[in-house]
Amino acid sequence: MKKILSLLFFILLSPVIITAQELNCRVEVNSSLLEGTNKSIFETLQSAINEYVNTTRWSPAQFSPNEKIECTLLFTIGTYDESTGKMEGTLQVQSVRPVYNSSYTSTLINFKDNNISFTYTEGEPLLYSETSMESQLTQILNFYIYLILAVDFDSFSPRGGEPFFERLETIVQQGQSSGESGWKAFEDTRNRAAVLASFTDPSTRAIRDLYYSYHLQGLDQMSVSPDKGRKTIDTSLDILGEVFKVAPMSVGLSMFKDAKLDELVNIYSKAPADEREHAYGLLSAMFPTEQTRLEKIKRGADNP
Repeated sequence: MKKILSLLFFILLSPVIITAQELNCRVEVNSSLLEGTNKSIFETLQSAINEYVNTTRWSPAQFSPNEKIECTLLFTIGTYDESTGKMEGTLQVQSVRPVYNSSYTSTLINFKDNNISFTYTEGEPLLYSETSMESQLTQILNFYIYLILAVDFDSFSPRGGEPFFERLETIVQQGQSSGESGWKAFEDTRNRAAVLASFTDPSTRAIRDLYYSYHLQGLDQMSVSPDKGRKTIDTSLDILGEVFKVAPMSVGLSMFKDAKLDELVNIYSKAPADEREHAYGLLSAMFPTEQTRLEKIKRGADNP
């Protein structure tokens, strides 16, 4: 809530100079799949990305050092053309948020983009622009940084990430204009356009309400009342079921699963039988390939 109030304050009032940055992002560029290639360019690339994501001001919101969003960007480079500087590979994106009055952090995003392609020249500066597409690399970075911010803010306030989702729509439109893969609508079910659509299309955007009720009204209440917090989480999962009914292939469902399934297993292992039955029935219908993990919910902690 503090983040939301801060964001509104700085948007509505004055052009105050802010020095605190939003992210504490760990960046890694892994080139172990490549042989016989000068590795210095990947070290330079890693440093450039690290500086770009951790020093750019992404919003008007003010963050104290201990409020910075913890996240990770892991690039795995599969191919590299030294003559053109073109790199292709994957990007694993992860972010977490703290849970109120505890040392526990909850995963918000754990997503792998399998279609990363960009051109980079050693020593090339990465420049941020809000109005134009500077490069394919910065556009990809902009997309995932704003996604991290959008989901994080949604978890603290009802649809609190709206300004960031609006920015994401512009980024996707710019990416589509470039003609590069990864941005095109209906190109595949897990590209960047599909990720944005899963949070913003009228038929599936209720999943944003799930992030709020699950985290602020559920997890954040468990230190005070574990039963009350868990009950809210149990009720909030019905939103997941509603999204599944209208869009069973939505990437938003698999994103929630990849971020939350282990956490849900841990939460429900201590739940009453009726809550375990509800969660198991809902999740097993949506994620039939996860039966091994879901069985732990069905059995509970008393029957490991």
